[in-house]
Order: sequence, then C-alpha cells, then structure tokens
Amino acid sequence: MTKHELKVKPIENGTVIDHIQANKALQVLKILGLPKEGINVALAMNVPSKLGFKDIVKIENREVEHTEIDKISLIAPNATINIIRDYEIVSKKKVQLVEELNGIVKCTNSKCISNTDEPIESKFYLVESDPITLRCHYCERLVQAEEISKQF
Repeated sequence: MTKHELKVKPIENGTVIDHIQANKALQVLKILGLPKEGINVALAMNVPSKLGFKDIVKIENREVEHTEIDKISLIAPNATINIIRDYEIVSKKKVQLVEELNGIVKCTNSKCISNTDEPIESKFYLVESDPITLRCHYCERLVQAEEISKQF
C-alpha cells in the first residue's frame, strides 16, 4: 500500500455509495436511517479524487431502495450506487434526478395545501438540475437545493 492509497475493507453484500459531494455523507446516512444497530456502515469523508474531494458510504447487508435513491439524488446528484453480492459489483448506476417527485420533499410554503390536514401527497417538478430547483405542483413555490437538504 502506497502512502496515498485508501484502504477500506471490501464488503461481501450490500451497497457502496461513491462520488458523494464532500461533506454530504452524513445527510445520505440520515436519508437511509443510519446508523442502526445490526447494520455495519463504513464512512469515508473528504477523500481525494480526480475531481477534488468526495465522500463514500459502505453499507453491509442492505441494498438501497428506489425511493431512497431519489432522495439521495437531491443531496448528491453525482453519486454512484454499487450493489455488491459475494464481493462482486452486480449493479453500478449513477443516480438520476427524476422529473417528478412525489411524497419526497415538503413544500416550504406553510400555506400550501400539501402542508395542511388534507390527504394530499407533496408533488414537485424538476425545474433546474444545477443548482437543483424544484417547483411545487400545488402552489408553484420554487424550492432550492439548500432548502431541500435541510429536510433530510
């Protein structure tokens, strides 16, 4: 091992989330409801990479769900999700921002109908991907990336 090599034990089964924007890994863990007793998590933050610095999250014996990936895409739009089985990568995909988000983000407008006692699920449309900007389906309020990240 060279003095610049990062050595993290490989996992047998689970998920590796790579290329998370530096200092965003803790928000990713919060989205996933981790840490949790019985689930091993390895976290590397501010790791040097070709494009600057990144965070990495390794989760043993747990594969992330599609709704979790949609949430992660709002916090870490350049992340890569690697599914590991028997120490091999069986699936590798870059997260993608979806055009419509249902029930994932809350509207920041306190008077929006989605924030009342009405049985309505929040609905947002992707307006801009860099920086991430969403528009509420009901009140048309624009929600920016920093407001979204505070929700997780």
